[in-house]
This record gives sequence, structure tokens and C-alpha cells, in this order.
Amino acid sequence: MTEYEQHPADTAFHARLPIGERMDATPLTEGLPWAFEQITMRPLEPMLVPEQPRGGELEPENCSSCRPSEHTIWQDELWQVRSGWDANGLPFVGAISPREHWLLEDAPHEVLAAYGPLMQRISQAVKSIPGVARCHFARWNDGSAHLHLWALARPAGMMQGRGAALAFWDEMLPPMPAEMAAEHLRIVADALAAGGGQAFPNR
Repeated sequence: MTEYEQHPADTAFHARLPIGERMDATPLTEGLPWAFEQITMRPLEPMLVPEQPRGGELEPENCSSCRPSEHTIWQDELWQVRSGWDANGLPFVGAISPREHWLLEDAPHEVLAAYGPLMQRISQAVKSIPGVARCHFARWNDGSAHLHLWALARPAGMMQGRGAALAFWDEMLPPMPAEMAAEHLRIVADALAAGGGQAFPNR
């Protein structure tokens, strides 16, 4: 069997799942009532293994996170921050990743140790954008094998954006004007560079 020939996962956990059925979304509407009023889930699809490789997993030389990008707004010798792919509804959404091709599982300790202070700096930089109250961080790990995390700005007073719901609001809020989005990138890039590294706010 090759890695591309898939079959349903057959662990004890998977065997108990109601594949093909539509799940009740009440836990979301009751658990996050400030964000969701009504949700219809898709029927639960078969869970096939082995999973398809993520971007850069089989061919690290083709990893997009390793290549130079016009969306890099800041970098130092170990880490980089990219943003500005699309017009966001949130004040800022940025991807944080090592400059070299590391997975979480094999990243050197010095790379991981540098992330803690950087996380603090990014939070402060994002909150320096006018109208931002919090900087949320997330890691989903399904699109690219290259270690990456996300920083999302929660607008001040937006209690409907608390917690995990914030990522959904980015797709639904009106996109920012280009001039505002560019200014927010400049604010974050300059604030990060003030603590070290190099800003590229005009990319």
C-alpha cells in the first residue's frame, strides 16, 4: 500500500463515530452564544488514512514558508512574521514561522526558546494598532508541515470575538481599506523592529 492509497481509520476511537451522520451543533451555539446563533454541521465524513502529505512535508525544498516572500513584514536570524495576503476583516492577521524548515517535533531548542519572547513582542506590537484590545495566538498544523502559528487581533469591545470564535469573524467582517491595512502592517513591523530584527513594512 502506498502513502496515497487510503482506507478508513480503524482504531477503537474511530469505530465509535457516527460516520455519515449530521452532528448536533447545539454545543457550539450554547457554548459560544456570543458568536453562534445557528449552525448546521456537514455530515461526518469517513476519516481516511494515511493522510495526504502537508505542504513541504515530502519535499522541504518546495516549502513556501522557506522561500523569500513579499508578505514578510519582519524577520530576525531565527523567526519571521508574514501578513497582508488578503484584505482582512480583523485589524491584523499574521503568520509566525521559523526562517529555516523546522517542524515542531524537530525544531532546535534555541529556536523554540526564542519564540517565547517573540510571542510577547508580537502581542505588544499588535495591541499598538489603534482599536485593538487583545492579540490571540493559534496553531492548527494542517496546511503546512513547516512550523507556523497565527496571531489575530481582537478589536476593542468585540466580546463576540472572544476565544476561538475570533478566527471565524475575520472572514465575515467587512475587509479593511487597503490604506488602513497597510498602516496596520507598518505599525506591527516597526514595533517588532524596535526590539531587534528588520522590518519590511512596505512589501
